[in-house]
Amino acid sequence: MSALQQYVDQRVLVITQDGRVIVGTLRGSDAVGSIILAASVERIFSPDEGVEEVPLGLYILRGDAICLVGLVDVEKDKAIDLATLMAEPIPETRHA
Repeated sequence: MSALQQYVDQRVLVITQDGRVIVGTLRGSDAVGSIILAASVERIFSPDEGVEEVPLGLYILRGDAICLVGLVDVEKDKAIDLATLMAEPIPETRHA
C-alpha cells in the first residue's frame, strides 16, 4: 500500500522535478508513486506579479516526476491572497 493512501480525498500540494507547483484533491496513487488529482490547478510564481492559477482539472502525475507531496491546510490556504504573493519560481531538480 502506498504511503499516499492516507491523503486520499484530501487537498495536497505537489512540487514536480521541473519546478511546477500543483494543488488538487488526491484521488489515488499506485505502487510507484504516480498520483491522480481532481480539481487541480497549477500555481505559477513570478517575482514581478502575483501567482497565476491555471486550471488543470483531473490530472495524472507520474511518480518519477514528483519531488514532494504535502497536505494543504485548506483554511490557511484560502486566507492567502495569491494575487499579491510574489516569488521566484522553484528551479528544476538536477540529477548528477
